[in-house]
Amino acid sequence: MVSTFAKRPSGRSFLIDAIKASGCLLIVLHHMAFYGPMSDVVAVAWPAVLDWLYDHGRLAVQFFLVCAGFLTAGSLARYEALDLSEALKLAWQRYLRLAIPLLAALSFTVLVTEWVRPDFDHASLSATPDWGQALAHMLLLQHVLDMEALSAGIWYVAIDFQLYAMTLFSLMLVKACRSAHAVHSARTLRWGLWLCLTCTSLWGWNLHAGLDNHGVYFFGSYGLGLLAWEARQHASSGMPGAPNQRWLAWALMLVIGAVAWWLEPRLRIATALGVACLLMGVPAAWLSGDFIRSSWWVQAVHWLSTVSYSVFLIHFGVTVVVSAGVSAVWPDVLWANTLGMLLALLLSLVGGALLYRLVERQSATLWRWWLWAGVFKASVALALFMNPAA
Repeated sequence: MVSTFAKRPSGRSFLIDAIKASGCLLIVLHHMAFYGPMSDVVAVAWPAVLDWLYDHGRLAVQFFLVCAGFLTAGSLARYEALDLSEALKLAWQRYLRLAIPLLAALSFTVLVTEWVRPDFDHASLSATPDWGQALAHMLLLQHVLDMEALSAGIWYVAIDFQLYAMTLFSLMLVKACRSAHAVHSARTLRWGLWLCLTCTSLWGWNLHAGLDNHGVYFFGSYGLGLLAWEARQHASSGMPGAPNQRWLAWALMLVIGAVAWWLEPRLRIATALGVACLLMGVPAAWLSGDFIRSSWWVQAVHWLSTVSYSVFLIHFGVTVVVSAGVSAVWPDVLWANTLGMLLALLLSLVGGALLYRLVERQSATLWRWWLWAGVFKASVALALFMNPAA
């Protein structure tokens, strides 16, 4: 059923584009600082900068989690509830959109890793994959099965899918409750389920580091995005009592964050709460970007947001190639490693743009999944041929 008072977001959101673009740059720089070896040389001259990127650059993940929840709530707003067939269809579409670019990027990363391995023996390189590991990556199960990842940060892809599936399941529960003649409206049930899952994650699951390969660990941040969208829609609905509901939403957000901080102070949760409050409270013009004139930098923000997923997927393979080249010629030269990090960032943006143009923006169909799954399996076979001792 279509909700009568929750509209899907239309057009581009400048604020969300800006958050995603900045998060993309931060996570790429974090991985460069984390994996080295170029950052090891640069850190001698700028230790504070590299240390900050190493320790806090990963907070960009919270940007993506909250924005993903916010956008998911908007995209699912046309459904008050879901039955099993509808949920499975949406989950399959989500999987294809995530997996097809991932398989293309992993094909590149696996091959360049084996290409540089003989002359670049560094801890950042993953081992040559076996067939079980390849299958786990295709099914987004590598971390759940405690297998080494073939690229940096791809655990997030699996987590994103798990969180989306949990959200779909919550709407199936709404359907079941409505079928059982629940007295509450579908929207109230949906909001209540998201609130319960968010609090359970922030106050329970997220306190156990052993759960960090599972979506339940991250649902707190994702759920803050879901709740922010719901609060914003209700506040702008024009319904009686909407202003009071808006203040209630703010109070609820602060209580959720305060209890989470009291249980265990976590900078990542404070970051997620800040992003959620920003999305919930800013004027509508901030979301649409109507308050600024279109210019080259606005277009650049939109562009980087658009290709951010592809940049995220491809940047590790690109960095491996640049690191191998710089280490072979100027292993201890500061200027060369500094320029190498800058070059890796720029080439990651170029590589992400190509991956987006050639793969991600194309229609996500089963045929395309088979195509890129075949390319990925061929890259694994070639990697094993290049390194028969693996």
